Amino acid sequence: METTLVWFRQDLRLSDNPAWVRALERGGAFVPVYIHAHEEAGQWAPGGARRWWLHHALKDLTAQLAGKGLRLVLRCGGSGEILEGLLEETGADAVYWNRCYEPFRIQHDGRIKSRLKEAGIEAWSGNASLLREPWEVATGSGGPYKVYTPFARACARTPDPQPVSRRGEDPFPPRRWPESRSLEDLGLLPDIPWDTGLRAFWNPTREGGLGRLGAFLKNRMSAYATARDIPGEDGTSRLSPYLHTGQIGPREAVAALRRHPESKGRETFYRELVWREFAYHVLYHFPDTLERPLQLKFSAFPWRHETGELRVWQKGETGYPIVDAGMRQLWQTGWMHNRVRMVVASFLVKHLLHSWRDGEAWFRDTLVDADLASNTLGWQWAGGCGADAAPYFRVFNPITQGEKFDPEGTYTRTYVPELKNVPDRYLFKPWELPVSVQETAGCTIGRDYPEPIIEHKAGRERALEAFASIKEER
Repeated sequence: METTLVWFRQDLRLSDNPAWVRALERGGAFVPVYIHAHEEAGQWAPGGARRWWLHHALKDLTAQLAGKGLRLVLRCGGSGEILEGLLEETGADAVYWNRCYEPFRIQHDGRIKSRLKEAGIEAWSGNASLLREPWEVATGSGGPYKVYTPFARACARTPDPQPVSRRGEDPFPPRRWPESRSLEDLGLLPDIPWDTGLRAFWNPTREGGLGRLGAFLKNRMSAYATARDIPGEDGTSRLSPYLHTGQIGPREAVAALRRHPESKGRETFYRELVWREFAYHVLYHFPDTLERPLQLKFSAFPWRHETGELRVWQKGETGYPIVDAGMRQLWQTGWMHNRVRMVVASFLVKHLLHSWRDGEAWFRDTLVDADLASNTLGWQWAGGCGADAAPYFRVFNPITQGEKFDPEGTYTRTYVPELKNVPDRYLFKPWELPVSVQETAGCTIGRDYPEPIIEHKAGRERALEAFASIKEER
């Protein structure tokens, strides 16, 4: 009987999974495998929040496979060596998987596929993660895009692909299952129980993702174009971690989206899915952006490296309530509202003059949706140094951003409870609180809540001076 290794990675689902469908078409026995190849990712290995999510996603995939009479074989080590060992143990003659697009994975996968084919093993990879793979969209001259809008227009010229599926018999288990590590052996859960907030905020299963998608499309999508900017409302999809781990595929999301009438909200949500595609397009064609700015003039930017300031930002103690609310939401839930992500990123790279790489590293460690492509694109956008980046001289004002998008303080007071009794007029500039009002509100500035780490005007002027210095140098 033919036996196929189905190698799962960032595609932890059975529906709309090309590798799974290909194995079904081949028939025979299946050996599903997940390899925890932590060292292959090097400095880009998953952070604590993403590892927490991965643990639960693998547990969920194990349950999905059990429904088909199969097990998930877990191994730790180098991907190539583990696969070769499993081929020998099981007598399998084919390995199917779905592609990943991080630069280090592309290199590993190329070597693995070549070695397997040289050994006479059928090796095949598909696309479970994107609507259009990075090389499928090109400019008129055949090059890559660096600006989102023309990229989105190019995508619109071809129809969106449909989810892949195949009806037929369930797969067969192998005659003998190879040994497997336990899920706990992978060491994905934290030693210190900081994940209480994550457990309360998320259902990290495919069912949880489908429920989230369905509820969003039914109840929130019509208002999404405006509600997505209001952090105090549940107005976003919160699908990013499900898309990142592949518990939901983008083809599935778009197919569900298209079953709803056209609206401004539907159009806006679709553009966000295409922005995710753009992130992968940029990373694939410009892999150096993981460490260097796409706009090379920023290589000479006079970034500061003040560990104390960085720590204050990470802990949400900058003295700017909307910034601190966002950083505390991140720590408590492993996620941050998108509008607030832009505010906190602008504050770090402009008010504090810290490199976008400092922010990218912290988000990579603390976000459950820490997608390397999206995270890199977003931080270079905030830093003014990447593809389609916001001009560096556009500095978010953390006071007016709070007043505009959280006018009643619903979001800010949730995550900065020491300000819960501060009147609305002072909420986003609490340093202006009269002493008598501080006493009434039970919040003494400098004791219960910090003074601003830097004055807004001074921070903005310093940022513009730094930007002018690299313009002069050029």
